[in-house]
Amino acid sequence: MARNMTEQQVRKPSARRRARECATQTMYAWDVAQNSVEQVEIAFLTDNAEETKGADLPYFRRLFRQTVMQIEAVDNALIPALDRQLAELDPIERAVLRLATYELLFERDVPYKVVINEAIEVAKAFGAEDSHKYINGVLDKIAATR
Repeated sequence: MARNMTEQQVRKPSARRRARECATQTMYAWDVAQNSVEQVEIAFLTDNAEETKGADLPYFRRLFRQTVMQIEAVDNALIPALDRQLAELDPIERAVLRLATYELLFERDVPYKVVINEAIEVAKAFGAEDSHKYINGVLDKIAATR
């Protein structure tokens, strides 16, 4: 590890961030494969045991499952903030936006700034080069209506 790295760069992601990252991967798999929530979750947990270490697994499960259960409300809140059709979004962007929109709508104990920042960081980790900028703009619009 380089000596010049700041403490922030060295720090491991929080348990909630890891939960959001895992939920993003699982949401992506659910969206693409169209398998049941249970099948996708079990497959992810089985195939990615190493990746789930350090994750808040109860929060991961709640975030993934509740987003799917509330998908109609999530999509209805998300669609007006988009500049294109939901189906035209990159699947990773769609997963990040759906999970963050769920959090904005239903996880009232999580401040909206935290939800947006976490979504940006997850998009930086998994999305296209500048997808975090798009996600920031969309979530700002949704947060303003909350």
